[in-house]
Amino acid sequence: MERSIIFQKVKEIFNDTLDEIEVDLTDTTTADDVEEWDSITHIELISEIENRFNFRMSIREIENLKNLGDMISLIESKVEVSQ
Repeated sequence: MERSIIFQKVKEIFNDTLDEIEVDLTDTTTADDVEEWDSITHIELISEIENRFNFRMSIREIENLKNLGDMISLIESKVEVSQ
């Protein structure tokens, strides 16, 4: 799956999870950049991403995510493996 398609799907997940709040997401976006992205929201985002893309992230993988670009890259690698 192309990175741009993954990014668009992740944007949709963010919009749904953050109650339709429009957020300008980029590869460098972190939780510090989005006021509504707290620890509970982070769990919701991870869960929804896992469900939408049909894979599971390990605790270590989640801990290593520094920004949205890292998350997209992880999704990309997981989706490639499952295809």
